[in-house]
Amino acid sequence: MDSTFNDSTKAIRGDVNEFKAHAVDAARKVKAAGGQEVSNLMADVQDLLSRVTHVADPEIARLRTKVEQAMTTAKKAIADGSEQVQKQAKNAMAAGDAYVQEQPWQAVGVAAVVGLVVGYLAARR
Repeated sequence: MDSTFNDSTKAIRGDVNEFKAHAVDAARKVKAAGGQEVSNLMADVQDLLSRVTHVADPEIARLRTKVEQAMTTAKKAIADGSEQVQKQAKNAMAAGDAYVQEQPWQAVGVAAVVGLVVGYLAARR
């Protein structure tokens, strides 16, 4: 019985580590895709601002200054938000990992129930 328990615990930990690796990989892909879109937008706005620098209209100059300030604020907000999301994801993964290590059989039960529900819903379609 002890050998089966140890083998099951090792298998669960292996599954958790695999899940963590997939979650980290997915987060990187989302970040890269979203980051690329934001970078493209920022580059387009910078290009637009550089094209209107020679215009002497005071209203355009005021608007350009306002857009530059908004860009700076947006870049800072994106960086802060990214850090916050990464911290929350790491905390959630650590909590899930700790739970599975402390109570592996309950984790197996929850996974089995979730699997049954997903299987049932998939079979209905």
